[in-house]
Amino acid sequence: MYGIDHLQQEHTTLWDGIRNYQARNFMRSMAIGDQAFFYHSNCKPLGIIGLMEVSETGLVDPTQFDPSSKYHDPASKPEAPRWDCVKLTYKGRFGSLLSLDDLRQAYQPEQLAVVKRGNRLSILPVDEAIAHDLLKRLGPLQ
Repeated sequence: MYGIDHLQQEHTTLWDGIRNYQARNFMRSMAIGDQAFFYHSNCKPLGIIGLMEVSETGLVDPTQFDPSSKYHDPASKPEAPRWDCVKLTYKGRFGSLLSLDDLRQAYQPEQLAVVKRGNRLSILPVDEAIAHDLLKRLGPLQ
């Protein structure tokens, strides 16, 4: 499980292993300089804990060609790769986590997709006005 501590230590990472077409398409719409919230989704409590920046886009996800990877896709070919990734750079950690419960109290599913019940996508767009509101709620980076 990859957490904010890992990204802080490594400073940059490839966001690889995305194997959902909708999430992949959201990733393809990212641009260099876009900011992204780091959301802890595999540990309790769930919530936003940090901020990242997209530093490279349009990269081929190398894990799709690696037979030893759990993200290996035997149908994907080097001459026509199915899966992309971006490089992310650590921007900082917020003083406290904004939990999924807090997000559900503050936003409706049509405002912030992560609060929609049953949502399992690892990449979701956030409206600019909502992103500004989230940044106010989260406070300064540590």
